[in-house]
Order: sequence, then structure tokens, then C-alpha cells
Amino acid sequence: MAFWWTILVIALAFAICKLLLMLIPTNVPSIDVDASDILDDGNQTKENGFIYIPSRRQTDRVQCYEPATMKYLGYYPALKADEVKERVALARKAQKEWAKSSFKQRRRFLRILLKYIIEHQELICEVSSRDTGKTMVDASLGEIMTTCEKITWLLSEGEKWLKPEYRSCGRSMLHKIAKVEFHPLGVIGAIVSWNYPFHNIFNPMLAAVFSGNGIVIKVSEHASWSGCFYLRIIQAALSAVGAPENLVETGEALVSSADKIIFVGSPGVGKMIMRNAADTLVPVTLELGGKDAFIVCEDVDIPHVAQIAVRGALQSIVKIVKSVTAGPPLVGKYDMGAICMQEHSEKLQGLVRDALEKGAEIAGRGSVGNIGEGAVDQYFPPTVIVNADHSMKLMQEEAFGPILPIMKFSTDKEAVELANDSRYGLGCAVFSGNQQRAKRIASQIHCGVAAVNDFASTYMCQSLPFGGAKDSGFGRFAGVEGLRACCLVKSVVEDRWWPLIKTTIPKPIQYPVSETGFQFQQSLVEALYGLNILDRLRALMEVIKTLTEPITSKNRKAE
Repeated sequence: MAFWWTILVIALAFAICKLLLMLIPTNVPSIDVDASDILDDGNQTKENGFIYIPSRRQTDRVQCYEPATMKYLGYYPALKADEVKERVALARKAQKEWAKSSFKQRRRFLRILLKYIIEHQELICEVSSRDTGKTMVDASLGEIMTTCEKITWLLSEGEKWLKPEYRSCGRSMLHKIAKVEFHPLGVIGAIVSWNYPFHNIFNPMLAAVFSGNGIVIKVSEHASWSGCFYLRIIQAALSAVGAPENLVETGEALVSSADKIIFVGSPGVGKMIMRNAADTLVPVTLELGGKDAFIVCEDVDIPHVAQIAVRGALQSIVKIVKSVTAGPPLVGKYDMGAICMQEHSEKLQGLVRDALEKGAEIAGRGSVGNIGEGAVDQYFPPTVIVNADHSMKLMQEEAFGPILPIMKFSTDKEAVELANDSRYGLGCAVFSGNQQRAKRIASQIHCGVAAVNDFASTYMCQSLPFGGAKDSGFGRFAGVEGLRACCLVKSVVEDRWWPLIKTTIPKPIQYPVSETGFQFQQSLVEALYGLNILDRLRALMEVIKTLTEPITSKNRKAE
């Protein structure tokens, strides 16, 4: 009894000490990031302050504007191929030095970033909101929380998963040590989408830099303005820990010069990247969007699920959607922001029109605020469609907009068949009052991520990999698999008791090979892998006998 009391006291003392250490403030330096050129001048919140957007036909520059107000933000030069190669070369030079950095230095970099993000949440969200049209709440959920979660996971577990991992040696290699080492690949090329510009830049950057790589990021032309500011945050944090310059850069045309490509975008562009990557056999990870099934069984709490469904689709369905209003997000009184890309609302309306022509109906629609005629095309009211089926484009194409189509199903089997009848396979969400039923349905859907009685919760668990199947792409980012995907995975075998025991070739199979060479091999295989212990012992005796007999080579016998 005294023994267990001693163990309990030691465990309690350890827990108290750990708690006290957590209460001690961590000394994390602050960084100063120039935001003078992106700070709000007060005009973007005026509901009628819409400004004409210059033509996008120019190929030597990327035009930037606020989708919510059409206010012109400026432009950034589009880099030429040779300029991008130069940036990759600079990143490669910096990476060779950074690969030698300690995990302690890398964690310090993460802590500095985390401190800046927490202290400047409003600024980061406002920049994202102005560049993409999303609301501040959506920016906080999708930009801040996901990124902080990833940083926290890397701080807690990142080093653990990048250290050598020891594996079993097998029966024939008992005298060896087998392990897997994870080395930096070099320079990662990330081509990211516009929907969450802050997180889409930080997500691949954090994994790449923590695993000892450099990275060159091609930001979307629809989110270049915010991307340039977010890059300054990263470079300021790297400078604060003494990292080499140019470790993280932006650029285009990366496929031919990077050591790995991470692409987030459409299936069409993803296939083009694969074709280009084939020339140099550059490995690629593709996340190509999805058409996630949101399955609601009849035994659920409808009001509860309705709120989750609306948050997922926009980011009791009809009643809630009718109360949602779209408008300029920084005014602060709208539930939903603007459509990021010009003319995308026309595509969304085309999907709705096609569905209506094929028998669907609009069950409910939100509204667009009093925003003036000049910006109507940048907004699309949240819409619920009923009587949808798979003959409609809306059920086959990724809408990337606030449209919620609903199909009925009679059995769980039918629900699974409908969900799998898609060229996409990114994720799914299944709701049921019976959790086992929901789990059973989710397990049958061919996709990369699944949430049971929830939506998108898998992405907030940053220990989990993220990616899909079919036209949603392949490979994984996030989690252990995503972190190690930034590494050269090297298998290593070494002697366990060097130099006392070394590998030697048994005499019967040394050159010139003995007459009993094959007999020796047969006995050795049965001794190692035989299913019956008696047969294995008998074979072992044959091995010993063969080793102790005088060796006669086949060549010598022929003479």
C-alpha cells in the first residue's frame, strides 16, 4: 500500500509542478510589421462608395480591389518565369542554412507568430475581409482559429513526429536497428487559393519551415493584396529568430523549380500541374475542392442541425436562411459578405437556373442589403433549393457559394449511394440521433474526411491529415502525414551491437557458391518463417549442420 501512495504523491507533485510552469509567462519577443499601406482609411465602410475596377486584361500586373465595395486597392507586378526561378534559388540557398536550425529555434519562430496573431486578430481579419469580401466572424473562424490551432499542435507535437521513428527489424535482422528518418526536401512550392488567404499561406508555410524547408508561395490573383501583407508577418518573425533571408518568398510558375508542389484549387488546373510536374518527377499534393455530402437522418434534432448546416453552406434551414442578409462586411450589420471573384455570382445564378429548369424549387432565400446598384453583381443571397437531383449541375459542380440544395432519401443505403455518386470525394458530414448509425453511414462514403454529428470539425483537429479522393485530389496536408510529406523519408538500418556483431555472408552462399548453398537457404527460410515450432527447430539444426560441414564449391567439383 505504501508503494502506491508513494507513486500517487510523485504523480501529484509532477502535475502541480507542470501546472506552475504553465503559469510562468513565456518570454516571447514582439515583432513590428509595417501595416501603413493596408490600414483602413475609413472609406470602405461607406455603403455607396463603390469605385470602378480597371480592366484585368493586363498580364504584367495583378489588379486588387475590395469585392464588397469595388474599391480599388492597387496592383502588384506579376513576376516572370526567370524572376520566380531567381526567388526559388534564393530560398534554396537560405534553406541549406535553415536545415541546420534546432527545433528550439523553430518553436521560437512559431511562438512569435502566435503572439502576433493573437494581438492583431482584428487587423488580420479586416485585411482578409477587404480582400475577399468575407465577414469578420468568418475570417476569425477560418483564418485565425485554424492557424492558431495548427501552430499550437506543431509546438506540442511537431518535433515528436519529425524525430527518427524506430521500426521492427524482422526475424532475419534481429542484430540490426531499423528506423525512419525525416529530412527536409529543400524548397516547397505552394500554389494556394483565395478563399482564406491568411490560413492558405500560413498552412503550408508552417509545415514547410518547421520541417526545415524553404517555401515559395504563389498566392491567388484574387487575394494578392492581403498576401503581400501576410508575407511581411512571416518574414518579420523569421528575422526575429535569426533565420536566413529569403527562406519564405512569393512567386509563380513553381512546378519546374521546386522540390515539391502543394496545390489548392480546381481539378482542371490540378491536372495541368501534374502534367508539368511529370517532366521533372516533382511530387505533388493536390487538394481540388469537393461536393461534400451533408446527410441528415430523420431522427436528429432539426433546429440544432439547421444552424450547423447554414454555417457550413454559407459558411430550420429555410427559416434561418430567410433571416440572413448579405452586404459589405465591415459595416458590421450583415451576416454574409461579398462574392470574391468578379462575375462569379452569374455562375451561381446559372446553377440555380439550371436546377429550376429541371424541376427544383427555391424554398427560401435571404436578402441583399441596400448596397447600391454598382455592387449588386458582387453579392448573392443565400438560397435553399429543394427537389434537387443529380441531373442538375448544382449537384455535380462545386458551387463555392451560398446555395444549399436538398435531396430526400428513403434508406441509409440510398443516402450512401447518392453521396458516392459524385466525381468529388473530399469530405462528408452525417447527422443522426443514433451515433452508431451515423458512424456506419460515414464509413461507407468514399471521401478523405468525415464528421459525425458535426461539420468541418476534422479540420480543427490539426493532428489529422486533410485531403480527398477521386477528383478532390490526393496526398495530404495537415497532421502528421502532412508534416512528413514535406520531408525526404529515409529508411536506415545499422548494426545493433557494433562492432561486436557485424553482417557476414554465410560460407555456403559465399562466392564461389557451395554445393549446399540452396539447401542452406531452404533450411534458413524454414527456420525463420516456419509455421510450426518443431519444423523450425528441425530446420535450424539443418542450418547448423550445413555451416559446420566442409565447403565444396560447384566449380571445384566440376574440376
